[in-house]
Amino acid sequence: MSEIQSHTIAVLVDNEAGVLARVIGLFSGRGYNIESLTVAEVNAAEKLSRITIVTSGTAMVIEQIKAQLERLVPVHSVSDLTVEGPHVARELALIKVVGRGEARVESLRIADIFRARAVDSSTESFVFEMTGSTDKINAFIELMRPLGLADVSRTGVVAISRGPATLAIAAGEVAPASGGTAAAAG
Repeated sequence: MSEIQSHTIAVLVDNEAGVLARVIGLFSGRGYNIESLTVAEVNAAEKLSRITIVTSGTAMVIEQIKAQLERLVPVHSVSDLTVEGPHVARELALIKVVGRGEARVESLRIADIFRARAVDSSTESFVFEMTGSTDKINAFIELMRPLGLADVSRTGVVAISRGPATLAIAAGEVAPASGGTAAAAG
C-alpha cells in the first residue's frame, strides 16, 4: 500500500466569481481532504489569483488531483511544490492566551523564543502574532495550552518555489514580476 504524504499545490487561476467553488468542488466531490487553503489575487492586470492548497494522499491520488485541476477551465497552471524542488512555506497565526501571574510571564518568555510578537495586550491576556512553518506554529500552540490558550486564528499555508522559477501561466511562460512582462522559462 502506498504511503500517504502531504503535498503543497499552487494553482494559478482566473480571478473571477465561481472559480474557487469549482476548485473546491473538485476536492469535495471526490472525497479529497484540504488541510489548508489560501487564495489571493497576484496579478491585477491579468486578473489572476493564486490558490495554495495543502492536501494529503498517496502518490496516485496526488497525481489524480493535479490532473483534474489542470482540466478545469479557469486554471492556468498547477505546480506541486512538494516534488518540484525547494520551496518556502509559511503560515500566519494569531494566538490568544489568557492568564495571570507566572503563566503570563512564561507565555511571554516562550513567545520570545519563538519570535512571536505581542500585538495586543490587556491585564489578563495577550494576542501573539506568529509566522513560520506549520510545525513551528503547532509547537507554539501546544506550549500555550497549559498557560491559558484561549483562541487561535490561522491563515493557512502560503508557499512559493525557491530560486528564479515561478508559477507558469501557460506552457513556457512565467508569471510577470511587479511591473514586468511574461518571459519564456529557461
